Amino acid sequence: MLDLASRLTDLPERCGHAPWPGHEYVKGWGVFGLPFDSGHVLALRVFPENDFGPYKTVWHRDPDGRWSIFVDGDRLETACPRYYGSACAYTGFATIGVEWSGPVALRITIDEPALDWTLTAYETPALRMLNAAGRHMPLASWRSSSLVRGREMIAAAMGLGRLRMTGVMPSGHTGILMPQQMFLVTQSTAILGGHDLGEPTRLKANPLIGGVALPARGVLAIGQAMWQTLGSVESASCPDTPAPDPPPR
Repeated sequence: MLDLASRLTDLPERCGHAPWPGHEYVKGWGVFGLPFDSGHVLALRVFPENDFGPYKTVWHRDPDGRWSIFVDGDRLETACPRYYGSACAYTGFATIGVEWSGPVALRITIDEPALDWTLTAYETPALRMLNAAGRHMPLASWRSSSLVRGREMIAAAMGLGRLRMTGVMPSGHTGILMPQQMFLVTQSTAILGGHDLGEPTRLKANPLIGGVALPARGVLAIGQAMWQTLGSVESASCPDTPAPDPPPR
């Protein structure tokens, strides 16, 4: 039986270094994106491990295409707004609650603006096989453009649309998203500022944030992401944590 709650609750927090030299990283899980039939889109990021310090974020796109990112963490500039903030109408701090109410049932809350968002994830038989394989794929497989393209084709077959795992962020960082496991989300409710956002839906075109595509349907992912640093100052974030040995090529 799928039990995401046991796997993802109380993950250890760690400030570390990216496994690839010249990169910064995040590791954790989140709702990659979830469109609603009202035109709203929500996303969640929970990254207890990264270069800068643990944080959670909730992303929101309104029906007019305006993005906001709410950060529960120490600094805006070392959380998701670091890469996507220039494409947002608003970025700011919030208190974000993340609670599993069942093995695959999740509740996310924000204090201001008031958000109460619930969802249920599930795994198809085909995803179960892909996820089992994904857990054992070496990190070096993400350096192969053909293997990355293969993963993008699998995402398209899942109905996630035209996703690109690699690309340039609105900030100018070149990044790569590395989902190891993915789970679909079709059941969800969300009340934002007293307004019901409607039913989850599957879009014909991927929602975009600064030219970067999010999924056309709801998906929860576990994995990591890395971005090339733009300068030597950026990488000096955890001086007290020894850098790992370079991985084998």
